[in-house]
Amino acid sequence: MQTFVRIVEAGSLSAAALQMGATQPTVSRRLQALERSLGLRLLQRSTHAMKLTEEGQRCFARAKELLGNWDAFEADLRGATDVPEGTLRLVVPHAIGQQELVGPLVEYLQRYPRVAVEWLLHDHTPEFIAGGIDCAIHVGPVDDPSVVALKIAEIPRIVVGAPALLGDTPLPVHASALARLPWLALRTFYRNEITLVHAQGEQYRLPIQPRMSTDSLFALRNAALLGLGVCVASAWAVADDVAQGTLLHLTPQWHAAPLPIYLLYPYAHYYPAKLRRFVEVVRAALPAALPDDIMGQVPAP
Repeated sequence: MQTFVRIVEAGSLSAAALQMGATQPTVSRRLQALERSLGLRLLQRSTHAMKLTEEGQRCFARAKELLGNWDAFEADLRGATDVPEGTLRLVVPHAIGQQELVGPLVEYLQRYPRVAVEWLLHDHTPEFIAGGIDCAIHVGPVDDPSVVALKIAEIPRIVVGAPALLGDTPLPVHASALARLPWLALRTFYRNEITLVHAQGEQYRLPIQPRMSTDSLFALRNAALLGLGVCVASAWAVADDVAQGTLLHLTPQWHAAPLPIYLLYPYAHYYPAKLRRFVEVVRAALPAALPDDIMGQVPAP
């Protein structure tokens, strides 16, 4: 029954086998065994498609309910001995997932040795069910009502540029002075304009014509280091560069709105210990993993 549910969620026998660490023949045999046991055809398969029969649709809904109830039953009996185990599949953004989140990940794995993690780097919100994803870390607003979204931190964003870009001109102080400089854009969050906010609340809308636009924070930072243009970047990503003087913090009283960081996972009646414990570790560790002097601390919801 677990295999049948995974087949439906993954969209194919081969995808289910990959997620379960099994072979496709094994998955196929399990499906056939379930169909024989029930005396029903659950899936209609062709070379290019797979479709649930009417009985298969009812079976899938009841199987999900039964398996969820069984997991909750086991957890209730185990009580305090509910030890995280199994494989946790996560989707995290490329930049922060390669750098700032690795520390909390290692802490989680060291604390719970019976868990393995698939650490998948994507900058978009995943298809939780179809991809077999347990949890995602998302930077930016969340507009999907079908998922639980726990806000765990905020990332400050600042304007930076290489010293060579300014030459002998004074360091810009007001946001309007940035209009004369060449710009780089991070397409994920801004493209042809950026709104900057003063420390006392004043806002300034700055139209830009970027010399380069990218969806990679690392590419944006590297282009800024090479003097191609100024940019708005996550403060954690350029903190060392600013400290070393290879990038200058421009208009220090002006910043872009901070980006929220969310933990996302689908609604369910029961959440396994591996997910619950990961949520606990990341909520506690992520603010500390970002530079203390520029990290906006956010109370737990």
